[in-house]
Amino acid sequence: MLGALTLVGVSMMPAAARDPLPPPSSVGTDVSPKYQGPPPSQVQDDPRGRALVGPVQLLRSGTVDRKAMTTTVPLYRGAMKDGTIVWYILTDTTDEANAEALGLNHSAKLAYAEVGRAVRKAWIQQDGSLLFGKGAVDFTPKRSITPGAAPHFFPPKAFQPGSVADTDYSPLVRIENAGGHIYNAPVIAYGAQARDIRFCEGNVDYDVLHDRVVKICPKGSGAGDSFDADGGTVTLQMTPIFSFAKPSAYISTEASDPMVATLDMGTFAPTIGDVPVGGDDGAFSSVERLFPIANGPTGANNPQRQGLNSALSDKQPNGKAAPPLHVIGGLPTVALDYSPLWDLNLGEWTQEAIDKGYRSRMIDEFQLLEFVRQGWITGPEGAPFGSTGIVVNCPIVIRFL
Repeated sequence: MLGALTLVGVSMMPAAARDPLPPPSSVGTDVSPKYQGPPPSQVQDDPRGRALVGPVQLLRSGTVDRKAMTTTVPLYRGAMKDGTIVWYILTDTTDEANAEALGLNHSAKLAYAEVGRAVRKAWIQQDGSLLFGKGAVDFTPKRSITPGAAPHFFPPKAFQPGSVADTDYSPLVRIENAGGHIYNAPVIAYGAQARDIRFCEGNVDYDVLHDRVVKICPKGSGAGDSFDADGGTVTLQMTPIFSFAKPSAYISTEASDPMVATLDMGTFAPTIGDVPVGGDDGAFSSVERLFPIANGPTGANNPQRQGLNSALSDKQPNGKAAPPLHVIGGLPTVALDYSPLWDLNLGEWTQEAIDKGYRSRMIDEFQLLEFVRQGWITGPEGAPFGSTGIVVNCPIVIRFL
């Protein structure tokens, strides 16, 4: 009987290529995928239209290419007090009304991020652009990473983030003359004219741009251009993740640790490490939790593949590194505690769990935490599980379910 079994609607694409997206619900049936759910919900649970079943684009300011796993969003142009041009994007804000108007993510928790150097100041100018007080990013370093020796590819032997911020830079900006709201405004290029970063068809120069930029099409050409906030568009590479078993995607833009910034193709920005961690959803917390796995299952075609070992050893069909498929906490429309700032909790499967065959892909925070509670997942080298003290800035873009 098994020899006659046929699966309808199942792609024979290698498993690694299917990682980011959920399979069609027609798997195991004789119904065509186009006629079977789960359909997007037609019942909305609030006036803002939060569909119960996805896909739901959360960062609505731009567009999403699901096949390429990219998002194209508005590019903004601002300046430092000394006139240096700053190119940045907007992803999240504490201003709920403006988040709705601009298609940004609303994050009430960012109001509690202003600790130490974690938030810098900016002022709106008459032309609508932002003037930043402090903070520079150097995009000239060349990103490089050397995996460790097999089978322990993580941690890497050597690493160099592709962009490094100074000790005054933070992607979090409080606009002093507009109600004091905090915006997540990651810098994409610094000190460059429009002509220096014009790569509308791709093949970008990472000596002047953030490593997640796939294409960028700025307005203007030189110093004589009209200096307004509208800077054009930029296309950024997304990373697939899981939140409460829902396949989703975010863009990782900064990390407070240089190794994590290198792994995430982000900017090393030590200032965001001033944000308090370890409290998760406690009072005045500005973070959610991110749960990378150090030593998950490996193998490019392994449907259980996950983790940093895999990301440093497995390749996608296009030759690029396979995504680590992290588990994260709450995101908009799933929970009310979303923050683009993630408190990194690194997990490691115990040898006993591996020997017993318990090691598998985790897709839900509480699924993972139950394995922690039972002792099958610990912190690195058997240490207690919990915060590493590392903070990453990863604005959510879309959930697929």
